[in-house]
Amino acid sequence: MKHDKFINREISWLRFNERVLQEAADPSVPVIERLRFLGIFSNNLDEFFRVRVATLKRVIELGKKAKDAPTQKPRKLMEEIQEIVIRQSIRFEAIYRDILAELKKQNIHVIDEDHLSKVQGNFVQDYFVENVRPALVPIMLNQLHSFPYLKDKTIYLAIKLSLSTAPRTIQYALIEIPTDIVGRFVILPGNTAHKNIVLLDDIIRFCLPEIFAQFKYDTYEAWTIKLTRDAELDIDNDISQSFIDKISRGVKARQRGMPVRFVYDQTIDKGLLQFITTKMKLKKLDNLIPGGRYHNFNDFIRFPNLGGKGLTYEPIKTLSHPMLAMNKSLFNVLRERDILLHYPYQRFSHFIDLLRDAAIDPDVKSIHITLYRVARTSMVVNALVNAAKNGKHVVAVVEVQARFDEEANIKWAKELQDEGIQVIYGVPGLKVHSKLCLIERLERGKLKRYANITTGNYNESTSKIYADDSLLTSNSKLTNEVAEIFQFFEKNFRQINCKHLILSPHQTRKQFSRLIDNEIEHAKAGKPAGILLKLNSFSSEDMGRKLYEASRAGVKVRCMIRGISVLVPGLEGQSENIECISIIDKFLEHSRVMVFENAGHPLYFISSSDWMTRNLDNRIEVSTPIYDVTLQKELRDMLEIQWADNIKARIMDADQRNQHRPTDPKNKVRAQIKIYDYLQNQKVELVQPVKVKAKPAAKPKPKAKAKL
Repeated sequence: MKHDKFINREISWLRFNERVLQEAADPSVPVIERLRFLGIFSNNLDEFFRVRVATLKRVIELGKKAKDAPTQKPRKLMEEIQEIVIRQSIRFEAIYRDILAELKKQNIHVIDEDHLSKVQGNFVQDYFVENVRPALVPIMLNQLHSFPYLKDKTIYLAIKLSLSTAPRTIQYALIEIPTDIVGRFVILPGNTAHKNIVLLDDIIRFCLPEIFAQFKYDTYEAWTIKLTRDAELDIDNDISQSFIDKISRGVKARQRGMPVRFVYDQTIDKGLLQFITTKMKLKKLDNLIPGGRYHNFNDFIRFPNLGGKGLTYEPIKTLSHPMLAMNKSLFNVLRERDILLHYPYQRFSHFIDLLRDAAIDPDVKSIHITLYRVARTSMVVNALVNAAKNGKHVVAVVEVQARFDEEANIKWAKELQDEGIQVIYGVPGLKVHSKLCLIERLERGKLKRYANITTGNYNESTSKIYADDSLLTSNSKLTNEVAEIFQFFEKNFRQINCKHLILSPHQTRKQFSRLIDNEIEHAKAGKPAGILLKLNSFSSEDMGRKLYEASRAGVKVRCMIRGISVLVPGLEGQSENIECISIIDKFLEHSRVMVFENAGHPLYFISSSDWMTRNLDNRIEVSTPIYDVTLQKELRDMLEIQWADNIKARIMDADQRNQHRPTDPKNKVRAQIKIYDYLQNQKVELVQPVKVKAKPAAKPKPKAKAKL
């Protein structure tokens, strides 16, 4: 309806990051994990400014010429963002002080340059000379006509040099803190029961007299500053350049993007701050944010654990799937039934094992895979290279426009090509965000296909912390359509005819809207109707209107959304039948699952796609039905466990207060622990392969023909 209410997506994103900050503030969370949540919050905020605020700033500068402008007035929205960020920054610093106090109780002390003992000072001096000084490039600012270029994602010390006998004799300087060369945290020697850590920033502060020894100054003061830049890639239409050259050039240009945020230590000398902002021509629109003593807290994700157990979450023992014992052929298992893997609870190495088996199996003819983000040292890539060396036809669709992974993916693509693997650089005009793998094997003279369709990346590193669902199947209804998609990647003029898989950019919005309409019809007819969604983000107002329409018709809608959600649940006449929660915990909830009750014959889907405009309309995404009844029950059980969470679940409502659900002392449910227990207790003898054909939605249409 015309007057439906939605939450602004940028404001919703900041509320999501506030939930991350809640975990950092939670005293029940192990203390070093709390530090790491501060690091995640900081890293998230950096990306928010580099992408979302940068876009908003461009909208403001373009004025009426801007496309896709937010419904809220851009300047007013920018002011609201700045107010929220400053408020969160104040809370961030208070939480950090509280964490430092908790660390002290564990005899772990983070000390600055003013609290070093004589012995520690001597150690720091020697460490500086040996490790830090060679990496420093001090810049004397007063001698320059223009302010030096500040790198994105880099912290600097802005320094004031003065003379106590002549206070007006002042010199300003700048030093980049070389955290990419020297570690941020240095453990000081001493009593093993009393552990001390000093930050690289403070080591440099301690040694400022030595750095500037050739000058006559005797007073040295330093404050941290940081500039965040627009991360949008500017890809032109010059047909004389290859696509890879354009991406590479765009990545380099990103380093010189326009400023979108300037963060500084709020105790900085006012004269020095004025000098910097004037020389850099920074204005209010550039988001001048006062902060604490330290910036780039994403480094704290790697804060050393000097206290042993209890200060971090205990690592879980990754489970083997009961059907995939080490001595069984995965192909034999998949011929009998579908398998659904759940990371990080279950082994990602099951998928690696499948690739390794395929690499040396003489009957395997080809392997096709999409690569969006891979691990720094990738066992997936290693298995693909091994397959190519064993004579298999290997095709890798590498998405070189994966934001912030462009350089890494270009490097991987070149390495794969060097190993004889056919590399396809995505699809012009569309990001390939789908996660697909296809293995073709000759069995009894016929080609048999095996596929993996997953909600997460082929990345063994993130599989340890991202909660994803991964379908392994030999069901020809699905595998043949996966094969069609890979044929499209190789020849973009081909049409894709899908009856089972749902594809973006042409089908996802249409098909899921139709499934919502189906639930509306069932509700009006008095039949079982309901929708259960699990997503990372929900920012499509069009899809939101469909859910509001369902709510008005009496359809019960339950949403579990980790990040952005523009939905306003619980409003009379609009969304009284919609409930939303968000779970923030040890693992990052990353899977996308959709369940439609369908008059008592539920339809289940997992997907690579969130319900955002970019996923629905501007990317190649794949949603797959889950046809195996056993796996449907497995998915439903896990979703219901998550919906029952009353420890880490926050209520998402119109007030956006991020309140935790009331906890029942007699029935505490922490979903991630309960799901681990659920999967650990699975019995292989109870798992029977039962496959059914999904009942189509009401008013089925002819075979969809999507020319992507």
